[in-house]
Amino acid sequence: MATLIEQKPLYNQLPVGQEVIFVVSNNTIVATQTNVRFIADVYISDTIPSSVTTTSIPTATFKTTPNNAGVGIFDFKQVVENYVSADNMAANFSEYKGVTTTDDTPHPLHLIDKYSKNKKGARWLTVQFKTQYLDQDPTSSTFGQIITPEALFKVSVDYQLFNGYLKYSDILTMGTGGTANNFGYDLSNFNLSSSSDKFLTNAPATQYANLEDYGTLAFLAPNDNLEYIRLQYKDSSGSQIGTENIYKTVANGAYTTFSSEISSRLLFFGCFPANLMRNGSSIFAGLVTAGTIQGGSIVIQAFDDSVNRIAKAYTININCPDTKGFESIRLCWLNQWGVWDYYTFTKKSVRSISTKGSTYEQLAGTWNEAAYRVDSYKGGKKAFRVNATEKIKMNTDYISESENDMFEELINSPEVYILEGYQTDGTFSALNQYVKPVRLTTSSFTRKTVANDKLIQYTFEVEKSKTLRTQSV
Repeated sequence: MATLIEQKPLYNQLPVGQEVIFVVSNNTIVATQTNVRFIADVYISDTIPSSVTTTSIPTATFKTTPNNAGVGIFDFKQVVENYVSADNMAANFSEYKGVTTTDDTPHPLHLIDKYSKNKKGARWLTVQFKTQYLDQDPTSSTFGQIITPEALFKVSVDYQLFNGYLKYSDILTMGTGGTANNFGYDLSNFNLSSSSDKFLTNAPATQYANLEDYGTLAFLAPNDNLEYIRLQYKDSSGSQIGTENIYKTVANGAYTTFSSEISSRLLFFGCFPANLMRNGSSIFAGLVTAGTIQGGSIVIQAFDDSVNRIAKAYTININCPDTKGFESIRLCWLNQWGVWDYYTFTKKSVRSISTKGSTYEQLAGTWNEAAYRVDSYKGGKKAFRVNATEKIKMNTDYISESENDMFEELINSPEVYILEGYQTDGTFSALNQYVKPVRLTTSSFTRKTVANDKLIQYTFEVEKSKTLRTQSV
């Protein structure tokens, strides 16, 4: 009897933070042989393996013994999560201010003009299962040897991994009938197939940004439904003042021909105001020059080739210039789905600097000269070196309850950055100044509601990750 897969993930799209459980069996071998082991050869790759055979070279191999029920149970969660990570830099062929990204001319993902494929955020997973045992038949030519009947191996379907996780409130779907033991999280509403589908964010469908703010929306693309994203520009009264369609093509940083490359199954789209002030977007640039978009909005909609809307609409309201002199600070962070969310703090913020250094006791006067002289700047306790750390405490505007999920993910995020605004300098040295790593020092989050708190406002504090190291003396 061949090795069978008795249980597997229910859906082919897998956030790596979900348990990746496989259960395999081989009743004949387990019942008749000794020293039985179930073997799992794991294949993680950029493209779907064209054909997994007994001679294919796996990424990793794992073994387990049958449990009391005679089956082998594997959980690959801790394995697969090592093969996906956050996309910080744009993929090749995307553009920044009209300059195509290459290995020699990279740019941060947040600054893309149009589209970018993922580089590290997704991978393919395939698993091959086999059963081995110790041959104890004294009449056999293989007596005393480990036997792996390679003709009996079983290969899983191909799974699309991406860098997401599940919350305790996320409900797992259980299979029915022949898949009754299978379970997983249904991501079909992220696949851009209907007008109710979502981009990869739990942020509200209406967001706010300054004219100089960068940012992206990400989406899964397991199919080839998306034809273009339509941008509608509206003035402060809500009247449409412009529109353009950004097609999903190689020239725009995406792809034209759908393939098995995992890089095309998770895409990013630059849709915030600073992204749209790109070379080639004369429509938005003209609206900025005319001053008609200030206080207006950008409506983002995805369409297929039959002009059917295949995702919910997202709106970015453009803030009017602040008249009270508050500094705007824009944070970006890795959200639940392994891509980026953004928020611009426009209210009161306070910057502080803390220092830490070593000291030594300096002798007064000149002891290594022909004559002793008292120098007033010498003597006493002196700083050998000072290391300075900047902290920033910032406040949100008054917000709605729909933004609570977004800020809860900010507290939980392992990667948080300050994202600087639009700059006219497009050199690589300038690019290095856009994304500044910070550590969120706010360690707790109390969810506020209108019923409890009337007005909802949050305060967060970050600490710049890079310490300023001053001169030594």
